Amino acid sequence: MTDLFEGHRPLVAILRGLEPKNAPGIAEALIQAGFGIIEVPLNSPEPLKSISAIARDFGDRAIVGAGTVLSADGVDQVLDAGGRLIVSPNMNTAVIQRTVERGGLSFPGVFTPTEAFCAIDAGCHALKFFPASLHGPDGVKAIKAVLPDTMKVLAVGGVSVPTIGTWLNAGTDGFGIGSNVFKPGWDANKVGDEASAFVAAYDAAAA
Repeated sequence: MTDLFEGHRPLVAILRGLEPKNAPGIAEALIQAGFGIIEVPLNSPEPLKSISAIARDFGDRAIVGAGTVLSADGVDQVLDAGGRLIVSPNMNTAVIQRTVERGGLSFPGVFTPTEAFCAIDAGCHALKFFPASLHGPDGVKAIKAVLPDTMKVLAVGGVSVPTIGTWLNAGTDGFGIGSNVFKPGWDANKVGDEASAFVAAYDAAAA
């Protein structure tokens, strides 16, 4: 646990394709399973409605925000809707800086050391290595070795229940989990079961 994650496990549930009508039930299932960080990508149906509903109902129990945030205007929309976390697939200094200016949490997507250091210089709070599957645990470990010790690194893409321990052993600090915990059409029970499996695997590997 770290202050950055506010006592939550460093597991980010990525709810791509979530519909607003299902948002409260899915969020509750995730929180009960042990996820405390929830991201609704902006290329989901009416994402701001989902973010607003989740933040309203669970903002005191989870860090809520958006993924696929590609512009400073997008940052404003998410924060105005009640979100706090801003995640991107890319390294956009305007997005990072607007997030920091407005008091949000900035987790930009990076792939190279150059992008990582540019994001750090812009003021990000953590780095999202994406797609992490192309680096593998050893690749992320190699890049993390040259980063500031205090900079947290999350792997997104390619992390599964059987492999989460390997990523942790390589020094990865946290994870963004998408289709392994949520797919459009899954009900809350299914999401809860899959999320519980990830939480159990993380807890066992982190012990």
